[in-house]
Amino acid sequence: MTEADICVVVPTIREYECMRAYFENAREHGFDLDRLHVVLVTEDFCDTDAMAAMLDSAGVSGEVFDGARREAWFEAHGITEFGHLIPDASHAQTSFGLLYLWAGEFDYGFFIDDDTLPHPDDDFFGRHLRNLRFDGEIEAVSSDERWVNVLYQNADEHGLYPRGYPYSAMDEDIETTEATVSNVVASQGLWTNVPDLDAVRILMDGDLQGQAQTRTTAADFEDDFVAAPGDYLTVCSMNLAFRRAVVPAFYQLPMDDNPWGVGRFDDIWSGVFLKRACDLLGARIYNGGPLCEHNKAPRSTFGDLQNEVAGLELNEHLWKIIDDAVPENWETDDAAGRWNDADAYAAVFASMADELVAGDWSEYENGEFLTFVGEYMHDWLDCLDALESVRAPVPADD
Repeated sequence: MTEADICVVVPTIREYECMRAYFENAREHGFDLDRLHVVLVTEDFCDTDAMAAMLDSAGVSGEVFDGARREAWFEAHGITEFGHLIPDASHAQTSFGLLYLWAGEFDYGFFIDDDTLPHPDDDFFGRHLRNLRFDGEIEAVSSDERWVNVLYQNADEHGLYPRGYPYSAMDEDIETTEATVSNVVASQGLWTNVPDLDAVRILMDGDLQGQAQTRTTAADFEDDFVAAPGDYLTVCSMNLAFRRAVVPAFYQLPMDDNPWGVGRFDDIWSGVFLKRACDLLGARIYNGGPLCEHNKAPRSTFGDLQNEVAGLELNEHLWKIIDDAVPENWETDDAAGRWNDADAYAAVFASMADELVAGDWSEYENGEFLTFVGEYMHDWLDCLDALESVRAPVPADD
């Protein structure tokens, strides 16, 4: 039997059956399902038995973790002091999947959202892995605002900017060149049907149920691309693959469950931190295929707005704060060849955390949250260190 080397993390409270489509896609394209171990991250009020039965009937290795099971896992691994890193009732619970991956023997991680489906003609798992091994020529995109709109290819027609794209970086002038790329550490698949927009942009698009009226199709994503070094981009966790080495710099952040009510920026800010680390280490984030179909469930746009508004101003400034972060005694030449070195990502992440903890952010609305985030980033690194030294099996269910 093939050893599982891929940890697939799926945050879900509703549509976990979507995973059957991903498993069928793997079979149709000859991808070995024995390579997958699926971690369903859910809540205590969900039917975990049904979720486990779905994995069993599909013949796929995996586990289901509601709140109680997550607590048991932390206790079994001797890291209960770090339980606060996983926020309650938040999409950012995907960070638990990162800890699970780190404690195991996995080489790769996948994030899949439960409101997505794979495009049948595309080899979902295989293409992501090919992206991570890419070595060749690809389009590199930059802009005069130092932000790349991942929806840039047809932006003149649809005018869309994704969730997390700074408002101050809009109306940018872009430049595209051909670049020789290797050292890919993350593969971001994009999405057709409902675009991933923030609530303000959805309201401007004329919808009160969280459903952008402007939709995307495969024709909007003709070419795969990378953002040029020094340029940032939004990273959405609904369709994403990554190498184990980036986990120290990829914490999904304490959203929703915090005194300031900041939410909805977990994957966005983790992407900002990861891109800064990639630029220092000579690594790349690959964008484009495989596409997924995003079938977002209707919900109040104003509800999303309430979750986002507390962090909107901070989102305009975060990338500038960490843009100069460099580890102490860092030599650029020493970074060469460390693009797949977890310790190097940890060092860069720690330097960004230091910037957030040391700064005075009182001029920003909810600026204290940035200090809070920096403290949690340090705790994240400490937790990973603890997992390196303590490994224990999760207790069996009663």
